[in-house]
Amino acid sequence: MSTFIDLLRQHHQALELEYSSELSNDMRRAIYAMLMCKMAQQRQSLWACDHCSHHDQTPLSCGHRNCPQCQQNTTSQWLTRQKAKRLPVDYFMVTFTLPFELRVLARQQPKALYQLMFRVTSSVLKDFATRQGLGNIGFTSVLHTHSRRRELHPHLHIVVPNGGYNPGRRKQWRKGKKGYLFNKIALAKVWRARVLEAIKQHPTLSLDNLNKMPETWVVDCKKVGQGLPALKYLSRYLYRGVLPDKDIIAYDEQSVTFRYKNSTTNKTAQRTLPVLKFLLLILQHVLPKRLQRVRDYGLLSSGAKKLRLLIQLLLMPNHNWLTPNNEVITRATRICPCCQHKMHCIGITRTR
Repeated sequence: MSTFIDLLRQHHQALELEYSSELSNDMRRAIYAMLMCKMAQQRQSLWACDHCSHHDQTPLSCGHRNCPQCQQNTTSQWLTRQKAKRLPVDYFMVTFTLPFELRVLARQQPKALYQLMFRVTSSVLKDFATRQGLGNIGFTSVLHTHSRRRELHPHLHIVVPNGGYNPGRRKQWRKGKKGYLFNKIALAKVWRARVLEAIKQHPTLSLDNLNKMPETWVVDCKKVGQGLPALKYLSRYLYRGVLPDKDIIAYDEQSVTFRYKNSTTNKTAQRTLPVLKFLLLILQHVLPKRLQRVRDYGLLSSGAKKLRLLIQLLLMPNHNWLTPNNEVITRATRICPCCQHKMHCIGITRTR
């Protein structure tokens, strides 16, 4: 059982009484799913061993993307798909961060604001690529909503291959400058201007009653090798909850202590909060229903499989690339307690 879910099970009624006005419907759906995860005996998965005759039944996982004890297979499958998309070029990680003054909008209207962030960053990167003559580019955007202290801190990590495909000249890949993608100061200026303009034009978002916006916004752009380290870093935060159980180092009826890495000193630090404050801190990162937190654009999108294979063959013609129709989908497995071989799910049972 997850430590966070155990705490939630013990204190969710007190949380509802104390912070009812701060719990959104999306948070309540997440709470219900996590409390039912692997607990509902009427919904069980059936498992059979391929090597011996052992069978087993286990309560179903909730499958909620915020549940800390679900989605491990989803994480590995996402990373496998991203590896298959990789191009043999240098990669960069571009991070666009919202200023503190806009976090109140993230609490009030998260879906509208996060959709706006994806739209603006996409347009900024495509325009910068056009100015540099790169042609069509591709990138993967991942929404993170928390800082290392788990405070609300919305930002987008975007993994970008350094180069683009020129559709005007058949079979031509345009290499980016070595060790350089885009100027982060220029990116930050355009990012700031377009976000503020998009909010002004939005039917429900408003800058009224907000503090004055800072003149300088934060955008980071750094080289990440061939892209794999960045993809592994992002995969750790996609489907495994906001705070791993291993980082919750102490708790009792009154408080919870967790560890994190201080971004300034790069050393491990600790933070202690009352239990209800801690639960609310984690639950504020539940994303709105049907909001995609990972999006692929351009050459890395699902609709560009054939073009991406063409580029891969252009850059490394002798490599055995995975073709679009041969993608591997892995089945959920577990280890047989009798013979230690793999067991596979053979069905779902629902009893009354």
